[in-house]
Amino acid sequence: MEIIGAAALIAAGLVVAAVLYGRTRTPAYGSGGSAPAESATATALQTALAERGADLDRRETALAERESTLQRDRAVLDDSRVEVERTLERLAGMSGAKARQLLLQDIEEQAKHDSARRIRQIEEETKREAERRVRNILSVAMQRLAAAHAAETTVSVVQLASDDMKGRIIGREGRNIRALENITGVDFIIDDTPGAVVLSGFDGVRREIARLTLEKLLTDGRIHPARIEETYYQTRSELEARMIEAGEQGVFDAGVQGVHPELVKLLGRLRFRTSYGQNVLAHSIEVAQLAAMMADELGASAKTSRRAALLHDIGKSVSHEVEGPHALVGGELARRHGESEAVAHAMESHHNEVEPQTIEAVIVQAADALSGARPGARGESLEQYVKRLRDLEQIATRHRGVDKVYAMQAGREIRVMVAPGAIDDDAATMLSYEIAREIEKELEYPGQIKVTVIRESRAVQYAR
Repeated sequence: MEIIGAAALIAAGLVVAAVLYGRTRTPAYGSGGSAPAESATATALQTALAERGADLDRRETALAERESTLQRDRAVLDDSRVEVERTLERLAGMSGAKARQLLLQDIEEQAKHDSARRIRQIEEETKREAERRVRNILSVAMQRLAAAHAAETTVSVVQLASDDMKGRIIGREGRNIRALENITGVDFIIDDTPGAVVLSGFDGVRREIARLTLEKLLTDGRIHPARIEETYYQTRSELEARMIEAGEQGVFDAGVQGVHPELVKLLGRLRFRTSYGQNVLAHSIEVAQLAAMMADELGASAKTSRRAALLHDIGKSVSHEVEGPHALVGGELARRHGESEAVAHAMESHHNEVEPQTIEAVIVQAADALSGARPGARGESLEQYVKRLRDLEQIATRHRGVDKVYAMQAGREIRVMVAPGAIDDDAATMLSYEIAREIEKELEYPGQIKVTVIRESRAVQYAR
């Protein structure tokens, strides 16, 4: 600031000097001016400017000395800081760079620890909130839906007007009952039960056709092989029309539109199929309604969830005709008849044969489990369920070389672990075949059971 002020004064002095110099150069003698007076004034100004210039020179010299002093002091401070750093490094036993690195590592570890603790806290809060919301969604869906539960089993009973009709059903040398069993594929059990004939079979459609056929024959009174065959084909044609009506009613009850006619017919067949005593068509309609409610709560596609849930068990209608799990069979049927990939994927993943990739697939899986787990929905007792699993494991365990056996997927699959030293690869293949044949011979079950034999060899050494 002092330098700027001095420069301003010098500039002002130069301007005044220039003015005065101009005046001294102006001829004034002719106009009556006084030349000696003006000369004295100019001399005084020049003297003042000279003094001012000398003063500025002194100030510049003082500033230069001060700046030189500051530079010396700065150099002394730098030397002192270096000396202090060296002393600290010597006392700490590490360099400054190492100290900075350790400090940064400590700060970084602390930040990671704080962030990990915060992440765990957020995860715990999220899990608690998710569980609370899931319980709320499931409870709301269960409360909003009141569905009836079927109590049908694998047998049907036909009431007789009198026990004399049993002899007519059996026929001479059993020809009538043999004709009935051969054409319907259902076992006709005629025992000491008064006034009743029991029809036994896993295929609900065949059992229903046999029941209606027998009732028509009893009403008509003419029971002989030719009449049995005629009545059977007539009843089967009528039942197909009833299945289509049942499928259309199911589609309407579930609130789904635009289903392929062939899929509607297959849905109608589920009217005569049960799973653990639960009617499969009623179960499918219930799952569709539950899935739609859950999708609405979660912001997913209610249309896709409802459609996939209605069709998710459609593979059971052809499970006796097509190899493979009913979920995968149903997904292929859906694709073949024009359903979208999202619907087909949700259908085939509801038992985890395919990993669920969409939220709709998970919703269908949850709705299916919820419908089957509701109190009274399924008639099979826990004792019967455990007994079937135990029987499966016992059949596999009694073979030589078997180490462990696990029954999985509600008894639809067993996994057999064998000792690698006792069973080779070829023997493992034969073992799976033998176990499957023994299960077919000794147990009664719907659908199919997958037998997987696992042989694992491990080589372990320790480095000492």
